Amino acid sequence: MGKRFPVANYRQVVKIAIKLGFCFCRQAKGSHEIWRRKYDGWLTTIPNHGHKPLKRKTLKSILKDFEITPDEFSKLK
Repeated sequence: MGKRFPVANYRQVVKIAIKLGFCFCRQAKGSHEIWRRKYDGWLTTIPNHGHKPLKRKTLKSILKDFEITPDEFSKLK
């Protein structure tokens, strides 16, 4: 069996987004935020649900936008 998929909340994801060169761009609908990577303009949406952990599929989509693996995410955390 493989390693478990990481669990993270909004604050942890934002810390890593900043480390990877993303900056807050604008507020989207509801509690979602649009973040843009400075050097290539790549966008990702991060839901701001406070301390609640993000759902697995949502985090997987964000990691795909960050262009990192779950193991790299765990190391950056």
